[in-house]
Amino acid sequence: MDIIKNSKIWFLISTTLLAGAIFALAFNTFVHGRPMNFGIDFTGGTLINLRFERPVNVGQVRGVLDEFKLGESVIQKSGDNDVLIRTVPLEGETRAAIMNGLMTKVGTAEILEADIIGPSVGNELARQALWALLLASIGIIIYVSFRFEFGYALAALLALYHDAIITTGIMALLFRTIDVTFVAAILTIMGYSINDTIVIFDRIRENLKKPALAKKKFGELVNISIWETMARSINTVLTVIVIVLCLLLLGGETLREFSLTLLIGFSIGMCSSIFVAPPLLVVWHKWESKR
Repeated sequence: MDIIKNSKIWFLISTTLLAGAIFALAFNTFVHGRPMNFGIDFTGGTLINLRFERPVNVGQVRGVLDEFKLGESVIQKSGDNDVLIRTVPLEGETRAAIMNGLMTKVGTAEILEADIIGPSVGNELARQALWALLLASIGIIIYVSFRFEFGYALAALLALYHDAIITTGIMALLFRTIDVTFVAAILTIMGYSINDTIVIFDRIRENLKKPALAKKKFGELVNISIWETMARSINTVLTVIVIVLCLLLLGGETLREFSLTLLIGFSIGMCSSIFVAPPLLVVWHKWESKR
């Protein structure tokens, strides 16, 4: 299959997915009043740090919280006896009732910390997340431009934003909880995707140095390079997906959003490395050759 020759098909599919992602964000804003289901990291909430007298597991704590319709709270263990709970803003009576339920059904516990996280903290986290994405983008542009050319960097960066937007749109469509781990997942996806794209770009550069291939049209050479690295791209992502699936199924509630984001993003990232970034590079090459 000539991937470059069928670029219009891949661009049409990508444009449709991007439009769907934007629609999902707009739909959520209209229905729910916000584009995504932001967690307490961004909206504010209650943080409770407990130390139980005996070892406990997350399932026991979540079972008590589920009785108060707070089963989706973030629950993290630090040691066998310490549990950190991050949930929606709680009134004094509700918090006291939850503590009473934990003491009765899980075990005696000491409250090490009980704080209210205000919306200002969430706004600061959002700003830091945007800065992280901006700095990552600048670093990618500089690195790829230095190693290859600016056209390669631009194609790679557009493919990365393609991955990030579509992954965000799917998570918005599912209305999954978005917290700081989502930002970490997006940055991880970008790092994985750029690595896969660089492998293909590296093969393109190698083939440009081969006299027999250098005589071919640039689009044909890119298509050959894609197929020469196809097995590597597929095998790598399949290996990673197996690991992420295990994390999704066995990692517990706390890691579920993170692993689901990775699963979606890695799959899209593999496709964009093959069907988006190289065709964009060919488009850039054609435009540059006409200048």
